[in-house]
Amino acid sequence: MSTPTVSVTRFTIQELAALVGGTVHGAGDTVITSLNRIEYAQPGELTFLSNEKYVKFLELTKASCILISASFNEVPSDGRSYIVTEDPYRAFVLIMQKFFPPLYMERGSRHASAVLHPSATIATTAAIGPGCVIGENCTIGDEVQLFANVVLYSNVSVGNGSVLHANVVCCNGVRIGQRNLIHAGAVIGSDGFGFLENPDGSYEKIPQVGIVITGDDVEIGSNTTIDRAAVGATRIGNGVKLDNLVQIGHNVEIGENTAIASQVGIAGSAKLGKRMRVAGQVGIIGHITIGDDVVIFSQSGVSKALTGPGHYFGTPAKEHATALRMEAALRQLPTLIQEFREVQRQLEELKRV
Repeated sequence: MSTPTVSVTRFTIQELAALVGGTVHGAGDTVITSLNRIEYAQPGELTFLSNEKYVKFLELTKASCILISASFNEVPSDGRSYIVTEDPYRAFVLIMQKFFPPLYMERGSRHASAVLHPSATIATTAAIGPGCVIGENCTIGDEVQLFANVVLYSNVSVGNGSVLHANVVCCNGVRIGQRNLIHAGAVIGSDGFGFLENPDGSYEKIPQVGIVITGDDVEIGSNTTIDRAAVGATRIGNGVKLDNLVQIGHNVEIGENTAIASQVGIAGSAKLGKRMRVAGQVGIIGHITIGDDVVIFSQSGVSKALTGPGHYFGTPAKEHATALRMEAALRQLPTLIQEFREVQRQLEELKRV
């Protein structure tokens, strides 16, 4: 049995219905203390049903309340309570946010072990955790949260309401926008991979003197790295969401509201459009442009510009339907080769007659 999602928060079903604009069927005064998946939910818990393949659990679940769609044919009369809403999954997410608000340190707190350069400007409402190091001429905005061991090199700015979790590093000159959420271990603004090859095969390091600029409402996953520009800026647009273990090369530009899954690598100076969706383990070559509203499927390799919008897959990446047809043809190749060899054999026999 799945462990329930525990919260110290308690709400009545009627309060939750009001939160999501839903209609209660059943007892509205029942108290909900936790959330769970429909197949594991127990009394006192709330769950949701938005996918038809989970309808089979509707009779089995022990949940006290179930979020269901307004398009549901008929609300069951089984003694349980239901909240009817247009989008049960979205409603469940809103309720999750209410039950589990983000982790915050005490507003305005300063841990004694933090090292704060006297030239840094730090809002009185910002919270600075243990072991943090804030360098020369940094600017920290209102309601910022810096958890343990965050390191800000010199001239870093962090916008209002941003949260940097443990061991995040922002190198010289990085500019973090407002309401960013940066997860543990991310490194923003380390050197880009720039080297000049000498005649003898050795390398000369090209100074990386640019910065990284993130927009507002950006989320950056754990252990993701975003390289500073060689010159100018690496730019992450408003609303961009980066998963864990993403590598962004120097001078890359990512358009607003683009989402990139884990283990994606983007080489230097690539320009990605708005509202892109990039699935896991995609590789994107440098110095190309990808248009708005492009979707790239997992493990694809993008080696030339994609003007979009559209869905792309494969290495090199092709229009998705074309790539699937090619994959289907490749699966038939062993049989076709065998048939071809049989025809060759028959022709050879005819020649000998």
